[in-house]
Amino acid sequence: MLQVDLQGGFGEKGRTSVVVSDGNTCVMLDAGIKVGATGDEYYPVLARPIGEIDALFISHAHEDHIGALCHLLRQGYTGPIYMTEETRTEMPATLAQYADPADLADFSPLVEQIRLFRPGEALTVGALSVATGASGHVVGGVWFSVEAAGQRVVYSADIVPESAVFPMQPLPVCDLLILDASYGADPIPGAERAGQIGEWVVGYADGCLLPTPLSGRSLELIAAINVPFAIEAGMREALSAQIHAPDAVHKDRVAILSQRLKSARDWTVDEPLPSCPLLVHDGMGVAGPSRPALEAAEKSGFPILLSGHLPAGSPGARLVDEGKAAWIRMPTHPTLPENIALWEAAGRPRLIGHSCDAAALEALRQHIPALMAGARTGDTHQIDEETTHAHSDFQ
Repeated sequence: MLQVDLQGGFGEKGRTSVVVSDGNTCVMLDAGIKVGATGDEYYPVLARPIGEIDALFISHAHEDHIGALCHLLRQGYTGPIYMTEETRTEMPATLAQYADPADLADFSPLVEQIRLFRPGEALTVGALSVATGASGHVVGGVWFSVEAAGQRVVYSADIVPESAVFPMQPLPVCDLLILDASYGADPIPGAERAGQIGEWVVGYADGCLLPTPLSGRSLELIAAINVPFAIEAGMREALSAQIHAPDAVHKDRVAILSQRLKSARDWTVDEPLPSCPLLVHDGMGVAGPSRPALEAAEKSGFPILLSGHLPAGSPGARLVDEGKAAWIRMPTHPTLPENIALWEAAGRPRLIGHSCDAAALEALRQHIPALMAGARTGDTHQIDEETTHAHSDFQ
């Protein structure tokens, strides 16, 4: 019998984390932080003593999936940490921005703890078989499938079934699907949103600011922009590595993205804002070069387009609320038709949505009745019982 502990990201966006156990072996899938939260709400709610976790698996290097890694090590986790090569490469920059500085200084992951795998590889921890697959969300990003004694839990992490840039491998049939519900019941296809962003940028081709995460959405934006643009100079090496990582980008997009990146102008934070669209990281204005860039853009009235999740209280959210920035979502998570198709392909299993609030979950349940919209961080789910022991309206 498999047990699933929801440690973060359920009924909320951020601190995404799940534990799956067969009673003898426990694996933790992701360890994120919640941007804008403080104290205990910043980190996952650990469902069991840290010494009971036999292995930690990280899906990708965005802060809401890896930002609590040093915190876990401070709590005493000494086991293996599984991730792809691309996630390992991007990890230091994310931890530098979002880990507690003291934790980062004293409890950075040890080289010998990290175990590398490629998307599509299957791994074994005790009696648990952990399959992986490319997520379509970022280079090196993966979903996880945990199986034992004929039962299977699939945790999608962040996925994009129809990305214009990144391929995604199909999710397997399962008994319980923990699905990326970031967009709730939003039905607008990614291609349509990308077209809207491309048109907006053309209208401000003589200068605008595009804050974006270093991995994932940056390449999606570059694919959508068909005018000369600039990038923060420190992004170039990472973006080039993402484009040319083995099997990480659709083959017909590699040459196009490579040429657009090669033609992009370098910009640094001590320079005036350029007379062309400018990509800077991160996407919320919380950290990285985007924070000073947004400050400069606000002071000068430079056009700003935000294109992803904006936590309450973040600089990006404030600018949108005050009418000083535009917002058009660049889909880097599944839209409604994609999530319905994913659920049906997985055999129409019981479903738990992660990375969205209660209202969005309830809206999604109107389209997928198997969704347990009451699932919340701190709940426990037994697959064979299909009940919770922590939340009365879980189903």
